[in-house]
Amino acid sequence: MPQADTAFRPSDHPPIRSGRVGVLIVNLGTPDGTDRRSVRRYLAEFLSDRRVVETSRLIWYPVLYGIILNTRPARKGRDYASIWNKERNESPLRTTTRAQAEKLAARLAGHAPLVVDWAMRYGRPSIAERLAALRQAGCDRVLVFPLYPQYAAATTATVNDKVFEDLLGQRWQPALRTVPPYYDDPAYIDALARSIEAHLAGLDWRPEVLLASFHGIPQSYFAKGDPYYCHCHKTVRLLRDRLGMDETRLRLTYQSRFGPEEWLQPYTAETVAALARSGVRDLAVVTPGFVADCLETIEEIGVENADIFRAAGGQRFTRIDCLNDSDDGLDVLEAVVRRELSGWI
Repeated sequence: MPQADTAFRPSDHPPIRSGRVGVLIVNLGTPDGTDRRSVRRYLAEFLSDRRVVETSRLIWYPVLYGIILNTRPARKGRDYASIWNKERNESPLRTTTRAQAEKLAARLAGHAPLVVDWAMRYGRPSIAERLAALRQAGCDRVLVFPLYPQYAAATTATVNDKVFEDLLGQRWQPALRTVPPYYDDPAYIDALARSIEAHLAGLDWRPEVLLASFHGIPQSYFAKGDPYYCHCHKTVRLLRDRLGMDETRLRLTYQSRFGPEEWLQPYTAETVAALARSGVRDLAVVTPGFVADCLETIEEIGVENADIFRAAGGQRFTRIDCLNDSDDGLDVLEAVVRRELSGWI
């Protein structure tokens, strides 16, 4: 393990590790369990973030603590229970993010001073906890990788906020880099296209329409200058070019709307129903904004929206997995990390 220069250090000075480079991949987060208390604790942290909900605290907190945190945890707990990794007793998001970090570390194993770790913005393991672990491992340079291809203040920015907040309390801060959005990166577009092609090739039917469903944000956030809408549209435009599909065949929608405010449109659930009513019988949905399958992809798309489609007259519905810890998914993570570590390794 590299050590700091000892030439001028007092004899009783504790050992200091240094000289390593850390990579911290960060995803959104997950409750520790499906019980009401665990889900409530997770939702409280998530929905208290000013980046996620920008409404005045005087208005928002009575709603959050008086209504939402008393009614939503039980229902969300049941949803989580339906997708829970019972073998590991954790959510699929935690399982996959850990696997992504482990496989990325294996791919970069030739760079001896490199340490790869993972964290969640909300829940555990926390960003502060894993940054401390990287410091203990001797990382005086850290690359923070928010796992969001398209930038949004409510996702990428809040990860970076939490990292910077932790550094405020550090006397010896590491040199820091943050990964920019990679919504138009050729490695990302190619990996998405290959995963779509492989999934469709495994079907004994051909979907008439492919929906690219992204997590939505309030329309007001876009109006304030958030680039998320533009990033999503460019990803889909590049995917259309790569797959040879037009705007009728490959469509963009937004899911997971929350609250009464107008969000980015068209909404996924309404589009799914409208397509079925218009005569579309076979539908596929891909979720390019998520790098790992989670509640919003497995349950909301794979179950809830599948039911909506069939109830409105549709017949065959398929959900295309996220890139997860597949070879294609790791190709993207590795390409981005190697590029952003240029000059450090």
